[in-house]
Amino acid sequence: MKIRMFCMTALAAAMIQTVRAQDVFNEMSYSPKQTVFKLNAPTCPVVRLYNDGMKGKAVKTLKMKRAGKDLWTLYVKGDLRGKFYTFDLGKGETPGVFAKAVGVNGNRGAVINLRSTDPEGWQNDCRPALHSAADQVIYEMHVRDFTHSAPGISHPDKFLGVGEPVSTDYLKRLGVTAVHLLPSFDYASVDETIQHNPPYNWGYDPKNYNVPEGSYSTDPYRPDVRIREFKQMVQALHKAGIRVILDVVYNHTFDIQHSNFQLTYPDYYYRKNADGTFSNGSGCGNETASEKPLMRKFMLESVKYWINEYHIDGFRFDLMGIHDIETMNEIRAEVNKIDPTIYIYGEGWSAGSCAYPQEKLAMKAHTAQLPGIAAFSDDMRDALRGPFSDDRKGAFLAGVPGEEESLKFGIVGAIAHPDVDMSKVNYSKEPWAVQPTQQISYVSCHDDMCLTDRLRASVPGIQDDELIRLDLLAQTAVFTSQGVPFILSGEEMLRNKQGVHNSFNSPIDINALNWAQLKEYPQVFAYYQKLIRLRKNHPAFRLGDAALVRKHLRFLPVKSCLVGFVLQNHAGGDTWNNIIVILNANREPREVAIPTGNYTVVACDERIDEQGLGQMQGGIVTVDAQSALILHD
Repeated sequence: MKIRMFCMTALAAAMIQTVRAQDVFNEMSYSPKQTVFKLNAPTCPVVRLYNDGMKGKAVKTLKMKRAGKDLWTLYVKGDLRGKFYTFDLGKGETPGVFAKAVGVNGNRGAVINLRSTDPEGWQNDCRPALHSAADQVIYEMHVRDFTHSAPGISHPDKFLGVGEPVSTDYLKRLGVTAVHLLPSFDYASVDETIQHNPPYNWGYDPKNYNVPEGSYSTDPYRPDVRIREFKQMVQALHKAGIRVILDVVYNHTFDIQHSNFQLTYPDYYYRKNADGTFSNGSGCGNETASEKPLMRKFMLESVKYWINEYHIDGFRFDLMGIHDIETMNEIRAEVNKIDPTIYIYGEGWSAGSCAYPQEKLAMKAHTAQLPGIAAFSDDMRDALRGPFSDDRKGAFLAGVPGEEESLKFGIVGAIAHPDVDMSKVNYSKEPWAVQPTQQISYVSCHDDMCLTDRLRASVPGIQDDELIRLDLLAQTAVFTSQGVPFILSGEEMLRNKQGVHNSFNSPIDINALNWAQLKEYPQVFAYYQKLIRLRKNHPAFRLGDAALVRKHLRFLPVKSCLVGFVLQNHAGGDTWNNIIVILNANREPREVAIPTGNYTVVACDERIDEQGLGQMQGGIVTVDAQSALILHD
């Protein structure tokens, strides 16, 4: 893929204005002379204007006029900047489905000039270049988790805190290329009026999809502040060479009765079962209907809006398996018109059965039908640490045999490979990725236990020294795999969440990173840092092409809880000729036969040094217990 450098030039800005003018979801268009309101709804709405974003009665109520089938418009002359508005179809007031600015707690839309929210130099903000999706190192972050107790932070719990130099310098030092932000749109479960020590939530409960979350701003009462501060965060990360990926949750809403979708167009945006009840593929009480024209259009325009207005560089789709394949492919096609390096991935599953044919959904098994879209590899994750369904059941890392072939499948990036016996893979009996960049390689994320807690739960009697060995071994598997590596923030400092399985609304004390652990476990950060650098410096680990993986990657004979492979013949143009990686999860050293030759050891005994840790002769080599051995000739 060619290098793309995305800058907001005057030409690009003009193109965006054209898109906005044609956008049926541009529900509020402001100018000093007049404001235009537009809404897709089945019956005639009224617009209510307010002086305040939360309190007080409407100062004016105006009836909209029909402008087409299910389309209504209203032109209000004069300068409404600073006013707030709602639409009302008789079932309750709503800021509409596509509000771009809102008052505190998101119940009323706000009339603002979006250009006034641009920070200085925003038009020159550039998307960091990306040669291949395989070059990424994704770091999953919750705004509050990362900033809450970080030393030297001036704006804890806020967007601005993520963009402070102390934060961006840390991320650069670690080596990540992209920050994946847990939901940062306006969500429903946190009261934004509680500005000091507010309740905690991950944010998977959408309210206004196209407005930043107010509790992460320094002033949620001012609609412009959350927008400007989100942009400042993106701008700071971009200046540090770090891309920004947004976690989007189009698959469900916080509830049905009070959702903007339901208040705007009752029953349209949700799927129903044959008996008329709402389907619940999300496990949250409802599921949206991406196959319906307005919902599909909403998703398309929302993704483009986040790219154009906020310069977002990628999207992680929550429960992507609820959305239909056609919609996801249309999103990919529209994003390609803007910048094909914008990365799209998601969870290739749902949380329950959906009221739509399974064969038409964007499930992991259908990834081959989703070119340019990736899915999380639960095959690799659970091969390493054990099944999602049982916290105490271990797998490869716990010394439990039987998951070696599943781990091999993860190492090649979920593609077809002659050395992988698919009949022995845990969840997938046939390859699901066409290219290795369609696999997200990971061992833990915000969901479920974090890695250290899972190891403590599944390895009886584990002590810190063993915990560290297995933690580093797990990430070595992730970062030497051909998929796109992904880590949960804080794993590099041996993060724990006190054993909580699902911390979505646990106190901040459970979720916040304990930055003191950087000093307590400096060897862990150093290993992660050097592991990331090893991947970046050696293209053999990120070939990005299935044919090249099949050509250059060969597995050594499998042993119980031991997997080894060779990257042959300067794979990907690597300066190293043959690279051997051996992952030993046994509690004892293991002997392994490798090709004869003179080798330089670059990873051994919880240490990495690309310049060499020593020399080793081929033939029979010994791999230390619960560790990785990486060497090259």
